[in-house]
Amino acid sequence: MRILGRDPDGSGIRVQVETDEDVWHLYNVIEVGDLVTASTTRREEKAADKLRAERAEKKRMTLGVRVEKIEFSEDDLRLKLLGTIETGPQDIGQHHTLILEVGDSLLVSKAHWRETQLERLDRAVRDSKKPRIVFVSLDQDEATIAVLRQFGLKEVTTIRSGRSGKQYAEKPQTDGYHDEIISKVVPLMEPGMPVVVLGPGFEKESMAEDLKKADPATFGKVHVYHTGQCGMVGVNELIKTGMGAEVLRDSAVGSEMEAVDQLMTEIGRNGLATYGTNEVRDAAVSGAVEKLLVLDTKLREQDMDDIVRAVESQKGSVLVVSSQHDGGKILASLGGMGALLRYRLG
Repeated sequence: MRILGRDPDGSGIRVQVETDEDVWHLYNVIEVGDLVTASTTRREEKAADKLRAERAEKKRMTLGVRVEKIEFSEDDLRLKLLGTIETGPQDIGQHHTLILEVGDSLLVSKAHWRETQLERLDRAVRDSKKPRIVFVSLDQDEATIAVLRQFGLKEVTTIRSGRSGKQYAEKPQTDGYHDEIISKVVPLMEPGMPVVVLGPGFEKESMAEDLKKADPATFGKVHVYHTGQCGMVGVNELIKTGMGAEVLRDSAVGSEMEAVDQLMTEIGRNGLATYGTNEVRDAAVSGAVEKLLVLDTKLREQDMDDIVRAVESQKGSVLVVSSQHDGGKILASLGGMGALLRYRLG
């Protein structure tokens, strides 16, 4: 994401959507009641001929829409903002839907910007410089391809080898299993993007070599790790156990899942951790919070600035956890908020 400018009174911030992760960040920043101004298409108004207006071609125009409903589509990474037209050349007071995706620019105007929302925009600017990661999790029978975005893991596809044990033993290199995997991975790649090949057995080493041979320029960063299982279970195992830390250290998801795992460990042994809004607020006010973990959906629904300020004023850190991965789901089961503590309370 790129910040293009800010209104002098601080109410509006203009941004450029540069990556698909930016759409997710905007979903966590824009609220019902905000005024969002962007280029869109709408049929030209023909007050005297409604039928003709319905058939008229859509024209591009800039409209300001007062948001009444927000929809995020993870499948095609688009954000829909439904609301009433408040500024623009026509149809003031009528309903319109803004559809935001990569390449769009928009002005988001709020009566009040929360500190956590401003930090989210700053985070989006930082995260846009970090590469995503492609996982190929496989054994000799099946391969799962997944992408690690800044907001979570997404399974792309699963490929079956169609091998039998005997055929594989006799002719390990004559089938198109690896070729099919490569054909699915190539469209996902971007310059500098690392590929992590993982799984049990020896198939992963063979796959990694085939990737490098297929396109050395595209697959310049291939990392191989052993896991007990393949599929998405193997990918989550890799992340949760801290394997591949040198690849994942720049990933928001990797750090979030590691922090949630640490939180659960401390809770499990009745150690230096607490969870729940009231408990965490008391710990924050007391200066006991070393690291605050808060779910992104909780920040969308509630104003947590007082807790965040209390933690940061005592030199604690704040980690916003995405609800889209396993770590976020665990944190959601704790009420959406937890904290690692400097000392035990009470």
